[in-house]
Amino acid sequence: MQLLTVKIDKPEAANFILGQTHFIKTVEDIHEALVGAVPGIRFGLAFCEASGKCLVRWSGTDAAMVELARKNAQALGAGHTFIVFLGEGFYPVNVLNAVKMVPEVCRIFCATANPTEVILAETQQGRGIMGVVDGFSPKGVEDEAEIAWRKNLLRQIGYKL
Repeated sequence: MQLLTVKIDKPEAANFILGQTHFIKTVEDIHEALVGAVPGIRFGLAFCEASGKCLVRWSGTDAAMVELARKNAQALGAGHTFIVFLGEGFYPVNVLNAVKMVPEVCRIFCATANPTEVILAETQQGRGIMGVVDGFSPKGVEDEAEIAWRKNLLRQIGYKL
């Protein structure tokens, strides 16, 4: 077994969801969950099939996001994983529960816009995701001023009243 990392290749502000699933039907079901959760959503989705033809299956509503998803799924090459890239102005917080409710979805590794590295184990059989490095390490602990800043930000962008 060999451990390796693959950096998610994306524009700085692009949000994505990386997860594990178990069935080819995932592509259509996640597509339906996304368009049902947010009308007009722009996204690209790719799924690494783990048996049969072992293809990267894909779908989406935005050609650029579809291409990002396909490229990153192929670079990861880990069976039964999926990646969803969201178009500008769309965020994981608005669709994550819908994706989690898809019966085939086993787990979510991350939902982020941060720079991300995926830790993979590679064997003679194939690759599997061991975990992710999402963003950077903490540089300290927030103080009262930072608590106030955080609370204010959440209210400014409409996530808290």
